[in-house]
Amino acid sequence: MTKLIDEFRHGWQGISQPSPLFSTGFAVCCLVLATLARWGLAQIRPDVFFTPYFPAVFFATAFGGFRIGIATALAGGTLGVAVNFSDAVADSARLALLLIFWAVCGITIWGVEHYRTIVAQQRQIAQRLIEEEEYRKLIVEELQHRLKNKTSTIHAVLHQVLHEEPQAWNSIDHRIRALSATDDLITRVDGSGCDIKDLLRSELGPYGHVRFNLNGDPLFLPAKLAVSLALIFHELATNAGKYGAFSAANGMLQVSWTVSDDKLNVAWLKITWDETEGPAVEKIGAPGFGTRLLQSALRSFDGKTEVSFLKTGVHCTMQCRIPAS
Repeated sequence: MTKLIDEFRHGWQGISQPSPLFSTGFAVCCLVLATLARWGLAQIRPDVFFTPYFPAVFFATAFGGFRIGIATALAGGTLGVAVNFSDAVADSARLALLLIFWAVCGITIWGVEHYRTIVAQQRQIAQRLIEEEEYRKLIVEELQHRLKNKTSTIHAVLHQVLHEEPQAWNSIDHRIRALSATDDLITRVDGSGCDIKDLLRSELGPYGHVRFNLNGDPLFLPAKLAVSLALIFHELATNAGKYGAFSAANGMLQVSWTVSDDKLNVAWLKITWDETEGPAVEKIGAPGFGTRLLQSALRSFDGKTEVSFLKTGVHCTMQCRIPAS
């Protein structure tokens, strides 16, 4: 019984063609039901001969195909002429109605078969797209795996080369780790990017979630922009941990962002980084790699970064264009 139900469901949904025997049985059931409906209508209108067989032709064609539909139309027309539920006899008027019935059935069968063909083609296209998407994911996962291996190899080589220069190694090590963490975060959302809150939490989480506040609407960052901002956030967070708000017991950080559109409907992102209750900034050293990174990381997005050292702590504003993709 379960097998018959599955075959009926697959045939009706167009997943597979039902067997000829099953299709014939379904068409016979449709004809029987149509004949019973005709008998009921004959109690009111004895001159109804072919109308109840239209649904039978439609459903038989939709289920079994145009051959079953044609056979059902021929059988329905024959029953309409040969079977009587009144004293009416088959005259020329009924034969004319028979021709009209077959003509309409022909149009119905053509329309249903055309629809079945389109559905079958769309199903094949959808199946092919699903297979291509699965293959694409497999390739992307393999590339991500190889990229991670190469990053690990580069990390190991640099550590080997710079093991006698701890200062240079420390300046490179944490940046490579930050890039790797951002790549992992982007990978979790299929490589298309990540939400700005998730990015900030991954960078600021090690300093304690009670030490910072994030204010802004949900914003999905494209992958390239997310990587650039991850480098900036990592530099600012590292500086806050060494010299800024995170180095003091009561230090706090607030990061807020807004998005606005210009006259050309280009989306612009503005991020504000505010540190408070941190140590007073007494002396600012010469610009280093981190400072140059902050100034240049957003140039490819027509952006800029401005850092101010206030008495309350570091204040940084970042502005850039959000890529349309």
